Amino acid sequence: MHHHDHPHDCDGGHHAAHDHEFDHSHHHHHHAAPASQRRLVFALLITGGFAVIELLGGWWTGSLALMSDAGHMFTDSASLLLALIANLIGQRPANDDHSYGFGRAEVIGALINSLAMIALVVWIGVEAVQRLLHPQEVNGGGVMIIAIIGLIVNVLSAWQLSHDHDNMNSRAALIHVLGDLLGSVAAIAAGAIIYFTGWKPIDPILSVLVLALIMRSTWQLLKQATHDLMEGVPSHLKLHEIGMALAAEPGVREVHDLHVWRIGGKRVALSAHLQIADGQQWPALMARLNKLLLERYRIDHVTLQPSWHSPPPNGRVIPIQPRHN
Repeated sequence: MHHHDHPHDCDGGHHAAHDHEFDHSHHHHHHAAPASQRRLVFALLITGGFAVIELLGGWWTGSLALMSDAGHMFTDSASLLLALIANLIGQRPANDDHSYGFGRAEVIGALINSLAMIALVVWIGVEAVQRLLHPQEVNGGGVMIIAIIGLIVNVLSAWQLSHDHDNMNSRAALIHVLGDLLGSVAAIAAGAIIYFTGWKPIDPILSVLVLALIMRSTWQLLKQATHDLMEGVPSHLKLHEIGMALAAEPGVREVHDLHVWRIGGKRVALSAHLQIADGQQWPALMARLNKLLLERYRIDHVTLQPSWHSPPPNGRVIPIQPRHN
């Protein structure tokens, strides 16, 4: 019985020539239907484009709330961009150097994106503290107008993305854009309060509120990316439950060295060592287990290593009785 072959070692050649190959390419194209891609591009262009305008506007009006809202819109355009890049790069086929293909590009992008956002949060946070100590002039009217246009842009891109119920990336992007609406509302409030009452500290105070929004989505992204890079079990699956389902199949005596990890996108891989009752049954049993994993858990990249004890030749075996005290 082999012990602890690393999952990555026993995977390499197994799936390259497998009849899954058609399935993978089909799966990716479904994952990035052209309509989804067009909607993502549209939302990306208007969100990213307006983030630049808002950043310049924040600098021109002297408003930190507007700048932090621009930062928030940048986080969202970055997540839209990641969704697109993942769709495009993830479709590249596996090769000799990258036997898994390029699905992890999305995870690496998410990691870089979240680290960049944390740097932005620190910068705006430091700036907010300085401005609370030394309030600066802010053009309230200008802030209001720019932030209202930002709100309209967010509503437009949310409306576009809400047509995509089945695409996971678009759903995630929609949640981001709805979070953006709050950022724009905070900037409008800052502009209005300064315009009507002249109370300057409201600008840095509300910028810190937007920072909390950025931090919340960034933290989720960072957690997800590091979990995937650490080969964590995907959050929608439970390792114990999958192990029990495999062990419950007739013919399987025990399951060990079970690993489940995400390759990239929605592709999940599994490897396990199985102790089985009868080697003759293995081909039929393997087909049953593959079907179970695909249908019940959507795991489409499976490597199973069986071991069984063959009966002694001619049935001649000397039974060993335990001696009772």
